[in-house]
Amino acid sequence: MNSVLHIRLQTTPAQHARLLELQAAFAQVCNALAPVVQQTGCWNRVGLHHLAYRAMREQFPALGSQMICNALYSVSRASRWVYQHPSSPFNLTRLAGRPLPRLQFLPQSPVYFDRHTLSLRDGVASMYTLDGRMRFNLPLAPVDEQRFRTARLREVVLLFRDNQFQLSFTFGDGAEPSASVPGAEGEEGAALSTSEREAAADEMPHYLLVLHGPTVPESPIPEAARLPAAPPRQNRTAP
Repeated sequence: MNSVLHIRLQTTPAQHARLLELQAAFAQVCNALAPVVQQTGCWNRVGLHHLAYRAMREQFPALGSQMICNALYSVSRASRWVYQHPSSPFNLTRLAGRPLPRLQFLPQSPVYFDRHTLSLRDGVASMYTLDGRMRFNLPLAPVDEQRFRTARLREVVLLFRDNQFQLSFTFGDGAEPSASVPGAEGEEGAALSTSEREAAADEMPHYLLVLHGPTVPESPIPEAARLPAAPPRQNRTAP
C-alpha cells in the first residue's frame, strides 16, 4: 500500500518568488510539449522523450535536462487522463477520429521532482530552482524520518494551494531505501500518489485547459515530430 506525506513549506518572500518562477517555467515547457502531443498523437513518456527532448533542451536551456524529463512525465500523465480516461469528454472514443484538442497548463501547475532535483539530508532540503539550489530546513517527525530511510519514494510533487507551497511525497511498499529526497510537519494522505489520484478522478485536473484549434505559433514542433508514417493512434498511447 502507498502512503502520502504532505509538507507545507515555510518559505521566505524571496524563496516564494523563486518557486513561482520555477513553476511558471515548468508550465511553459509543458505548454511547448502539448502541441507535439496534439499533432503526433503520441503521449507515451518514452516516445515523447524521443520526439521532443532535444528540442526542449535547446528551447529552454535554463531549466536543465532533468527538469525537462520531469516536464515530459507531467505532460504524459496529463495527456493520459484527457485522451484515455473514461470520464474525459475528450477521450479517443468520444473524439471518434476528430483532431486531438491541445492541452494548456496553467502557470501554477504541479512541478515534479526526482532524486536529482530534490534531496534531503540531516533535515535540510536542497531543491533545484532556475537560479541555483535553494536550501531550507525540513524537520521531520521520527516516524517520517524512518519512512524516508526504509520506504521506496515513488513521487515528489510541488503544489501551490491556498497561496502556499507544499511538497507531496508518495511512498510505496518495499524494503529498498528511498533515494535522497525530502520533508516538516507531515500528515497522512490517501493511498494513491498525486498522479494516481488525478488519473482516477472523474474530473479533469484543475490546472489544465483543453483547447480546440491549431497549434499556437510560438510553440514550434520539433522536426522529428513532423515525420510521417505514424502507426494507428491507439498503439501510441501510454499503456
